[in-house]
Amino acid sequence: MRVIAGRARSLPLKTPVGVSTRPTTDRIKETLFNMLQPDLPDCRFLDLFSGSGAIGIEALSRGAACAVFVENNNNACSCIRSNLSFTKLSENGRLLNMDVLQALSRLEKEKEPAFDIIFMDPPYRKGWEEKVLSCLGKSRLAGEHTLIIVEEDLDENFSWAGSLGYEIIREKTYKTNKHIFMRKVGEDI
Repeated sequence: MRVIAGRARSLPLKTPVGVSTRPTTDRIKETLFNMLQPDLPDCRFLDLFSGSGAIGIEALSRGAACAVFVENNNNACSCIRSNLSFTKLSENGRLLNMDVLQALSRLEKEKEPAFDIIFMDPPYRKGWEEKVLSCLGKSRLAGEHTLIIVEEDLDENFSWAGSLGYEIIREKTYKTNKHIFMRKVGEDI
C-alpha cells in the first residue's frame, strides 16, 4: 500500500498487523480520489474508522488543508502516527484515539467547523453507518456542502438513509465493496 499522488506520492504506508482492518486497495483508492480531486485543495477532511490512515493521508498529500483521523484500535493508531511522520504530513493531521461516536461528540464540543469531506470505512455488518449518520445529522460537523462517503460491503442496503435526512447522490461499485456518496437532504449539491 502506498500514497498514490501529491506531495507524498509513491511513499509506502504501513498497515496494522492482524485482520481487524481492511486496507482500501490502491486501485480503489485511486478511483475514489480521482472522483474527489476537484474538492480536495484546502478542504477539511474527516477520516472515520481510519485503520492505517491511508485515506486521510492521501487527502493531505493531494492538498487537503487538514485531516482528522479517528481510530480506537491502539495498534492502528500507532500505524497512523508512523505513516503521518514518514510522509511528513503530521503537521496537518490530528489523531483521535477513541470510539467514533465519542470523537464526534468531542469535535462538536470543541466547536470544530464543518468538514468538507467525511469518509468512513466502518466494520461491515455492525450497524455503525446508521449510528454515525444519525449523529452527523444533528451535528454542525456535517454542513450544507459536506460530502459524506461510506465504504461498505456490496450487499449493504442504504434505503434507510433517506429516513435519517440523507440523499444518496452517487454509488460506485467495485468487485469487493462499494462507495456510497451522500449529502444531507435539502442541502445545496
